[in-house]
Amino acid sequence: MVIATDIIDSGQRRSRADARHDAWFRWLLRTCALLVLAALLGAALSTLWGGREVLFGDGLRFLTTTQWNPVENIYGAWAPIYGTLVTSLIAIVIAVPLSFGIALFLTEIAPAWLRTPVATAIELLAAIPSIIYGMWGLFVFVPFMAAHVDPLLDSSLGRLPLIGALFRGPPLGLGLLTAGIVLAVMIVPFISSVMREVFQTVPARLKESAYALGSTTWEVVWDIILPYTRQAVIGGIFLGLGRALGETMAVTFVLGNAYDLTASLLMPGTSISSSIANEFNEAAGLHRSALIALGFLLFVVTFIVLLIARWMLRSLKQKEGTA
Repeated sequence: MVIATDIIDSGQRRSRADARHDAWFRWLLRTCALLVLAALLGAALSTLWGGREVLFGDGLRFLTTTQWNPVENIYGAWAPIYGTLVTSLIAIVIAVPLSFGIALFLTEIAPAWLRTPVATAIELLAAIPSIIYGMWGLFVFVPFMAAHVDPLLDSSLGRLPLIGALFRGPPLGLGLLTAGIVLAVMIVPFISSVMREVFQTVPARLKESAYALGSTTWEVVWDIILPYTRQAVIGGIFLGLGRALGETMAVTFVLGNAYDLTASLLMPGTSISSSIANEFNEAAGLHRSALIALGFLLFVVTFIVLLIARWMLRSLKQKEGTA
């Protein structure tokens, strides 16, 4: 009886200790999560407070006008917003098919001995500092665009009636298109790595069954792999988009940093991050408030992009449940 009582008491003490340790662990994880939320909220509120003079003073005029004149204290954010959205869109349009092809090649087509070296080389692109991309873009890619790509686009696509306005302009090399292509190179490692990892999670028996029924590689990818991994693929795409929206140094080198709003992708432009990087050190007063307000707008744009990603993922889950 004494031994049984000791065993019961020992088990009860162990249960109380385990419950206490679990409670501590839950509080620790909750504190970490709250710290992240506090840092996020603090960043948003600090930029909102720093840009209050422009945001609350000019209101919609700050968001809808394009004139940016620090001498006369006239500030319009539409040109940086437009440049941020356009360059990010160009980057996504280029990077998503390229990343999909890389991930498909590494998981379904490439021989085993080639997969690891190629995957490692692509992932190493993510470790290159953004300023190196900017220097490469300015000294190598911009002259190539000015000498070969821009004249070709202007003489061919620039003559078309509907989309011609997007490809007309002098062969400067600097511009929205150049910045978008450099951003695409920068976000390919992120998107392709996510796609490759999730493609590898598809059960082999599903693909082998499809091949046994006579499906081609493309049919297996379209009917088996993509439906199985589309939520993670969309998440990876929006991860790359968020990276493109916030890029600073590489875009600053190759965008041209002009506040002129134009339909041509060959003309120089500006973005929110490049405007802040170029002017913040010399800004004071209302000028600094306008730049901080741009930072708040970048925060809002990124937050909206993440909300859209969450909405798309939730919609896909609901459709799968309905099906």
